[in-house]
Amino acid sequence: MSDHIVIERQDAVQIIRMNRPDKKNAITRAMYAEMASALAAGDADKAVRVHVFLGVPGAFSAGNDLADFMTIATGGEGGGEVWDFLLALARTEKPVVSGVDGIAVGIGTTINLHCDLTFATPRTVFRTPFVDLGLVPEAGSSLLAPQVLGRQGAFALLGLGEGFAAERALAAGLIYKVVAEDELEAATLAAARDIAAKPPEALKIARDLMRGDRSELFARIKVEGEHFRARLKSDEARAALVAFMTRKK
Repeated sequence: MSDHIVIERQDAVQIIRMNRPDKKNAITRAMYAEMASALAAGDADKAVRVHVFLGVPGAFSAGNDLADFMTIATGGEGGGEVWDFLLALARTEKPVVSGVDGIAVGIGTTINLHCDLTFATPRTVFRTPFVDLGLVPEAGSSLLAPQVLGRQGAFALLGLGEGFAAERALAAGLIYKVVAEDELEAATLAAARDIAAKPPEALKIARDLMRGDRSELFARIKVEGEHFRARLKSDEARAALVAFMTRKK
């Protein structure tokens, strides 16, 4: 375990907190592995009834750690931890709630497509620059985003890479509620506690009915993953990643 993922328990609520503020919560392979493990452990624990994802002030997540991308783009292997997390997220048997503040890029956006409730602050912007980096959508977002946003809204998010400010995300149905920065964590955890207090068997059936058959989602995550890995090794993605990292320096 590292300090970059902090797992907390508040009664029946399991909190998974991304805690890498110096990198704006860019997610490393080790962080993905810890979050996947936490989801699996929480689902297996009868005392846990809700999962909650939180970040740090100003940064839910800046997306995947680009150094990991560059390792694969320049001939290295790996990345299985990412897909393990995405499948664990898609398979969760218990409700998932998120509290998002500030930066929400890439997986920092698409993770919320799997959440049952997402709270965000007014300064939050959701953005997925996959195509700009020569890559493709992930986390089943090519399936889920059109269902939530409509085809054109999904194209604006996933194709154009437009930023969705919190109010736009709310109007589009991407998130549940916009709350003040100093109220975010309290509001998120209050909702989680309310969910945890519901009759668990009835809630599970209701949630499963709303989510429907997830086999298509699992298949889409797999297909996206195959394209993503191939794209990471492409000249187009390698050039885009190098240019982006050069600009950052």
